[in-house]
Amino acid sequence: MPKMIFVNLPVTDLERSKRFYEAVGAANEPKFTNEAAAMMRFSEQVNVMLLTHDFFRTFTTKQIPDAHSSAQVLLCLSADSRGEVDALVDTARAAGGRIDPTPTQDFGSMYGRSFEDPDGHIWEVMWMDPAAAEQGAGAFESA
Repeated sequence: MPKMIFVNLPVTDLERSKRFYEAVGAANEPKFTNEAAAMMRFSEQVNVMLLTHDFFRTFTTKQIPDAHSSAQVLLCLSADSRGEVDALVDTARAAGGRIDPTPTQDFGSMYGRSFEDPDGHIWEVMWMDPAAAEQGAGAFESA
């Protein structure tokens, strides 16, 4: 069985966050959704758990930072083309996200942009030319 990832994000408005993630391509999994949490599935292996702050606090005693003013992680989704990168970022803007909070990356054979969800979590969207990706990081350093 392939490994799965569950990204757990604290959110201030669960319904707003569900609508945003549905707009950018995630599907809600009702079996793991209630008034405190929502599982949003990008693929069979990539899932985002949206957790209200009260519920998130049951998993950690650490303070929940304001993602609008601090960043602990940059999350990244792959795209199949440069056009798909731009389309997903445009969709995030239309759904209420802030676009391009990090610099656009354009190395010819690698292209990426980013958006913030309503709670300030940064998502990068990245496309890599498959032939260049086979060569590894060196193919992008000289670009």
